[in-house]
Amino acid sequence: MSAEFAIDVRGMTKTFSGRTVVNGIDMQVRTGTVCGFLGPNGSGKTTFIRMLCGLLRPDGGSGTCLGHDVIAGSEAIRREVGYMTQRFSFYEDMSIAENLDFVARMYSVPDRKRAVDESLEKLGLAGRRRQLAGELSGGWKQRLALAACLIHKPKLLLLDEPTAGVDPKARRDFWDQIHGLASQGLTVLVSTHYMDEAEKCHTLAYLAYGNLLAYGSPKEIAQGSSLEEVFIRLMEGSPDNYES
Repeated sequence: MSAEFAIDVRGMTKTFSGRTVVNGIDMQVRTGTVCGFLGPNGSGKTTFIRMLCGLLRPDGGSGTCLGHDVIAGSEAIRREVGYMTQRFSFYEDMSIAENLDFVARMYSVPDRKRAVDESLEKLGLAGRRRQLAGELSGGWKQRLALAACLIHKPKLLLLDEPTAGVDPKARRDFWDQIHGLASQGLTVLVSTHYMDEAEKCHTLAYLAYGNLLAYGSPKEIAQGSSLEEVFIRLMEGSPDNYES
């Protein structure tokens, strides 16, 4: 893979109990760009993200993520990716700083204290370092999750609906941070249901029923088929609520 692309995959396929959830998807994402991942519940977004970061083994397909083979190099990929799941997955009876220290230990981050302190400062969490994670609002939980994703200095962020349930200001602040990181060379793949967020992405990928129906810049997709139509289909959702 050329360093031009952080993600370069072909024919990515995953089946659960005889149902094809991701159906032969081809995708290239340029290094240092923000790619928006759109689609109704059950469209295959989460499954595709988990295959990329090495948490699920594809049933078919090939290619590379960060230069590593998506099938044989899953362990190497996991070390270089930051993955934010849909659900808050930190210890609520531990403080912000303790949660970050735990994640840093998992990734064997050198000089953990310095790494935690830098992460707290960068995400505006220093004043809350001793606050229990379970006491945080949605926006502050989001900041903690992003700080944890970044503490091992990944090359790729995979964000699964990271702004769901947070207030508009927190969403705006989050996207300012994402574009700041992309300007420094970090690649971001982010799933979202918000039209205003999709328009902030460099490229968009629209999935439905496991199939990639549209891929390109917001302008290119708008020229091919109305963005409004895409989002109407997005909000209608899938009739089958299977693994997303």
